[in-house]
Amino acid sequence: MGPLCSHRPRPSQSLLLLLWTLLNCVLGSGAQGPGEWTPWGSWSRCSSSCGRGVSVRSRRCIRFPGEESCSGISHEYRLCQLPDCPPGAVPFRDIQCALYNGRPVLGTQKTYQWIPFHGAPNQCDLNCLAEGHAFYHSFGRVLDGTPCSPGAHGLCVAGRCLSAGCDGVLGSGALEDRCGRCGGANDSCLFVQRVFRDAGAFAGYWNVTLIPEGARHIRVAHRSRNHLALMGVDGRYVLNGNWEVSPPGTYEAAGTRVVYARAAAPEETLRATGPTSQDLLLQILLQEPNPGIQFEFWLPRERYGPFQLQTQARGWPVRQRQPQLREVEPRPLEGPTAPPALIPTLAPDPCPPCPDTRGRAHRLLHYCGSDFVFQARVLGRHRQAQETRYEVRIQLIYKNRGPLRSQEYVWAPGHCPCPPLAPHQEYLLAIRRLVSPDGTQDRLLLPHAGYARPWSPAEDSRIRLAARRCPR
Repeated sequence: MGPLCSHRPRPSQSLLLLLWTLLNCVLGSGAQGPGEWTPWGSWSRCSSSCGRGVSVRSRRCIRFPGEESCSGISHEYRLCQLPDCPPGAVPFRDIQCALYNGRPVLGTQKTYQWIPFHGAPNQCDLNCLAEGHAFYHSFGRVLDGTPCSPGAHGLCVAGRCLSAGCDGVLGSGALEDRCGRCGGANDSCLFVQRVFRDAGAFAGYWNVTLIPEGARHIRVAHRSRNHLALMGVDGRYVLNGNWEVSPPGTYEAAGTRVVYARAAAPEETLRATGPTSQDLLLQILLQEPNPGIQFEFWLPRERYGPFQLQTQARGWPVRQRQPQLREVEPRPLEGPTAPPALIPTLAPDPCPPCPDTRGRAHRLLHYCGSDFVFQARVLGRHRQAQETRYEVRIQLIYKNRGPLRSQEYVWAPGHCPCPPLAPHQEYLLAIRRLVSPDGTQDRLLLPHAGYARPWSPAEDSRIRLAARRCPR
C-alpha cells in the first residue's frame, strides 16, 4: 500500500482531504469489475398525443477509474397506447416532413413541399419526397415513436424499428406462452389433445367435448362430410346449429373469435386463440360414419381437474338423438356379407298410454312449480311395489332450491310411471322435493304427467326461456 494510505491525517486536516485519502486507498487496492447502475428513472410522457407512441426511462452507470462499463442498456422504451386519433388527423411522419416546407435545402435557395417517402432502405430515417419532383431527401432520423411504415406494428426508436413484446417494452422480444403468461414456460397450464372416434349409430348432433372456460389455442379438425357445431352455455348455436350449415368465416363466441374454415377436400377446422370466457359445447352434425375428430386446447392447471370431473360425470361421449333423424347408411365393407342380425320380437307393453304433456303451458307450469330442474342421464330403473325408482346422474342444473349430489334417486308413482324414462337416455326433468311428515323420508319426486322431455338443444333453449317467464 502506498505511503498516502499509511499516512495518518492530523486533526487539522480538512474532511475533504480525509475523503480523498479513503477513496485513493480503495483505488490503490486495484478495484476491478463493472460499474453499477443507478435505479431506473420514471417513465417519460408519451411521445404522441393520440394513438400509439413511446415512453422512455433511463439510468446512469456509476464507475470508478479502473472499473469496466456497466453491462446492459441505459435507456428503455415501452409502448404507450392513447385513445385513437380523430378522423382526419395528420400522421406523425407527415408532420415531421412538413417542418421542412419552404426551407431551402440541398445547398440552394430553392424550396419544396415535402411528403413522406416509404420506398427508402431505412424506414426509420425521415425520408421525404419533394412534391411534383422525382427525388426524395433524408433529413436524418425520425422522432422516437414514429410508426416504421403505414399499418405496421413496429415503432422507430433511436433509428431502429422495434416491436413491443408482451411486456410492452420495445425490443424486449418477450412472448406469451401457450398459457397466456408473458415470458412463461408453458408450466401453468396443461395441453389437452384427444381424438373423438365414436362411430355413431344415427344421424344428428353428437356431443364431442366440453371446451371449458379459460381454454386457449383451440383447434378442431376432421375430414368428412359431417359438420362441426358449436353451442354456448345459453343453448344457442354459434355455428352449424338447427340443421343449417353456416358459411366459413369468423364468429364471436365466449369472448373470443372462432375462425371456421371448410375446404372441398372435404375438411373442416375450428381455431380460436382464447381464452374463452365461458364453457362451449363442441358437437358434430353426423351425416356419415365418423372417421375421427381431432381437438386440442390448453387449459389452466386449476381448471383441468374440474374439466375431468365434468367430463366423467357426463359420461362423454354423450349422444343426443334429434328429431327428423335418418339412419346413417354404413359404408360397404369388403369381403363376405355377414348374415342379417335377428331382431327379437318385443312383447306388447302392458302399461297404458300416458296423457299428452306437450306444449309451452305444461313446460311453464312444471318449471315454475318445481323445486329442481336439471339435465340427467338415467343409469338404471327399479320397480318396487307401487313406485318406480330411477338412478340418475345429474349433468346440468337449471334450478335448485337445495343441494344436489352428482348421482341421485328420482321416484315416480306407480308401476307404469308417466312419462316413462328409458335407461341410458338423457332428459330434462322438473322435480319436486317430497319430505314425509315425520322427516324420515326425503325424496326427489317426478309427478305423474310431469315434465320429462328428452334432452335436445331445442328443448334446452325452451326451458331457459321458461325460466325467465316464471312469476317473481
